[in-house]
This record gives sequence, structure tokens and C-alpha cells, in this order.
Amino acid sequence: MLAFPTRTLKAVALTLGLALPAMSSMAVEWRGWNIHVQDYPVSIAMDSFIRDVAEKTGGKVSGKVFHNGVLGNQPDAIEQVRLGVINFGEFSLGPMGQSVPEANVVSLPFIFKSIPQMYRLMDGEVGEAIGKGMMARGLVPVGWYDAGARSFYNAIKPINTPDDLRGMKVRVMNNDLFVSMIASMGGNATPMALAEVFQSIKNRVVDGAENNPPAYESTNHYEVAKFYSLTEHLIIPECLCVSKASWDKLTPDQQAIVKAAGKRSADLQRKLWAEREKASMEKVKAAGVKVNTVADKKPFQDAMKPVYDKFLAANPGLAGLVNMMRKAN
Repeated sequence: MLAFPTRTLKAVALTLGLALPAMSSMAVEWRGWNIHVQDYPVSIAMDSFIRDVAEKTGGKVSGKVFHNGVLGNQPDAIEQVRLGVINFGEFSLGPMGQSVPEANVVSLPFIFKSIPQMYRLMDGEVGEAIGKGMMARGLVPVGWYDAGARSFYNAIKPINTPDDLRGMKVRVMNNDLFVSMIASMGGNATPMALAEVFQSIKNRVVDGAENNPPAYESTNHYEVAKFYSLTEHLIIPECLCVSKASWDKLTPDQQAIVKAAGKRSADLQRKLWAEREKASMEKVKAAGVKVNTVADKKPFQDAMKPVYDKFLAANPGLAGLVNMMRKAN
């Protein structure tokens, strides 16, 4: 057996021990993916996040957010962040369900009772459960963003009960859950791209659609669909996510900085989103839109039983999480 001087062994051990931390002490520049325009609440919060990280790490971790989806579409970008090709991004939990089954639960209609409840659950045990599923698939959540509540709008009449949707042609996102949601109330779901909705309502290819107030306003759908009914049937949060490949290269102190910056950015985004929602509602009301609040959502919730039964039959492992959310106050 070869013998080495004790001093040499210590030097080798020291060198090996410092190898990984030395990598995290090198300055890195991150790239961030974002689908929205630069002055959108999400975009402002993301820019704030990476500036905050750069400042608190003394420039060791800096970067740039690429807005307007210039780094690719959302499904592709989710995969790029999982692989570490893109360092961070802001994604809806809707399309993330393809990669992270736990994220699918937030696409169930009426799974959240209100926006404030969504905040509490996502900042607590529900967010932790979904976050574990995300981390197992290469994504580290550092902030839960608000995308508002989606409600129905149409060119015919106010929606107050599920029966009001019977026979109505409603555009939905391309997701079987949303098709089932409309069918459970007797409506006819029509999946189509958002860019096609204005002309489709105008030409009565569909009677209406569903979305949050800023989307309803910014797409000018309020010009052709003058009835906006606050069913708030879908509350789908979004996630500011860091690639686990990038996360694992950070020191523990840097990870703590990124996590804290993500929380601050989420607080900022929620504030900006609330302001944007209020401004959008004021604009559509001034344009003559008839906005009605649905006083009793229980009939809508009861109508969703077939949707939940089908989802749980296909995803039995998520039953505990779904039940926890449905029982939460």
C-alpha cells in the first residue's frame, strides 16, 4: 500500500472539500422566461425579483427576464427550466400539470373558495405539497403569483345559476377538465385559441367565454360580450420557479436569498394584480358591461361532481390533496 504524508492527505481532502462550494462562489447570470408584456404585473414582479437577487448576492447571481415569450412557448419553457437550459420562469399551474401531476388539482373548478383562501393555502400546506411534486421534477417554487379568478362572460344574458349556461356555446382553454366543466352544466364547450375569441363571439360562433377581468378587458372581449358574471369558477395560481439544476449550484445562503426574493416578488405581483383588476373592472363597467355577482355558488359547485369523480378516478394518488383543499376554510 502506498503511503502519503499526512500533510498531502489533508491538502487533497481540503481541495476536494472546497470543489463544490467554489463553483457556487462564481458569478452567474440567469435567464428568465416570461410570456407577458413588459408592463404587466407578472413582468414587473419578475424584474424586481432578479434585481433583488443580484443586490442581495452582491452580484454573484444576476440575470435578465426575457418577456413576451421570446424564449419559446410555455410548455417548451417549462421543460427548458426543468432541464436547466433556462434558469427561472413564471408559469401557470394549468399547463404545468403535464409535467407535475400535483399541479393539476388547482385546475379543478371551485377547488379554491376565494382569492384570499388561495393565498393562504398556496403559502401553506397546499403550496408545500405541490412544491414537493415540482421539486421532484426539476422545478423549485420560490413564489406563488396571482392570476385572478376566471368568470363567465357572454353576449346573451347574465349567468346566475348553472342552468343559465344550458345550451350556451362557451370557449374554453384546451383542457379536458374545462370541457367537462361546461358539459356538467349543460353547455357546449368549444376549445379555441384566445386570439380567435373576439371574432368568434362577434360572429356568434360561440356565445361567450371565461377569463379573469384584465384578460376580458385587455382583449376587448367586453365590446362583443356585454354580460360579465362573477362565478369565479377557476382560480389557477402561477409559480415563479427556479430550475433545480441552477438551484443546486447555489450556496445555502444564496438559496435563502433567492427564496426570500421570490416571496417579496409574489407580494408585489399580488398587489399590482389587484390594482390591475380594479382598473379593468372600472373600464368595462364604464363601457356599459353588465357585471353581476353570483350570490350562491353552491349549485355550481354541486354540478361539478362528475368532473371531480372523473379526475379522481384517473388520479387516485391525488385524492388526499383534493380532499384537504375542499375541506379548507
